[in-house]
Amino acid sequence: MSWHPCPDPVPGDRASVDAIRTVITPSAVDLGEMEVRRALPSKAGQMVGPFIFFDQMGPAEFLTDEGIDVRPHPHINLATLTYLFEGEIRHRDSLGTDMAITPGAVNWMSAGRGIVHSERTSDERKRQGQRLFGLQTWLALPAHAEESDPDFIHYGAQALPTIHAEGIDMRLIAGQAHGLKSPLGSLSETLYADVTLAAGARYPVEPLYVERALYTISGEIEVSGQTYIPGQLLILHPGDAITVSSRSGAQFMVFGGEPMDGPRYIWWNFVSSRRDRIEQAQEEWRQGRFDTVPGDEAEFIPLPDAPGKPREITPQG
Repeated sequence: MSWHPCPDPVPGDRASVDAIRTVITPSAVDLGEMEVRRALPSKAGQMVGPFIFFDQMGPAEFLTDEGIDVRPHPHINLATLTYLFEGEIRHRDSLGTDMAITPGAVNWMSAGRGIVHSERTSDERKRQGQRLFGLQTWLALPAHAEESDPDFIHYGAQALPTIHAEGIDMRLIAGQAHGLKSPLGSLSETLYADVTLAAGARYPVEPLYVERALYTISGEIEVSGQTYIPGQLLILHPGDAITVSSRSGAQFMVFGGEPMDGPRYIWWNFVSSRRDRIEQAQEEWRQGRFDTVPGDEAEFIPLPDAPGKPREITPQG
């Protein structure tokens, strides 16, 4: 690995102190079985690189015979990336995939022209009970790849490159950082890393990608003399090399990438660069023209009663 330390803030130098462009506090939604905190999209910030949707799941404690049961539902023109800190989720999709994701591993599902999947707690996990804590993000696909063939990729925790040095534990989920490269082949320039700092450690965030953000998981971090608590999303200024530190230890995500090639529309589980494509997907799901999930055909999430108008999401600019 190669380190490029960032100089400390210089008194009187606004550029060296004002490293954070936007701070977003996620909105919390109680889904019954667990709380979900949504950081993107929001009024304060809509996209960071290809990341158009950023949800924190839990932490939640499931007793025996309890779990999540997200019935089969469709996606188009986006990729979902699921990453867990605790627990397990069973993913099944219309490609025939049947995969359990565990902490430190990554499930990457590229919807392309259309895919259907379900996310549930396995019967074995329900018998045992479990804590569940993780992130699910949606990444908009570049316009030229929106109608590509759907795909699913799984990488176990051991397949992702890591750094363990100087009080830093970093797992690189996507992209490049500190001389490492993730095996995950995203369709646009994408950065995603899980970083844990020991007390007193410092982590330099390289300016390799135009758009970058931090999302705090646990503990308190400091950036340019300001302290941030768990559950905050910090959008960084482009081009700034910054250092994240923690007095007592902390965990956070670093993510971003190149700016998207134009705005996207989002409605329910659909994302697209074309409003009419979302309207087409609505009708296809209503008419049952999506593929089904093998072994999970008995249930599905119906189209919401009031389709509504797709929301336009714009790059940072």
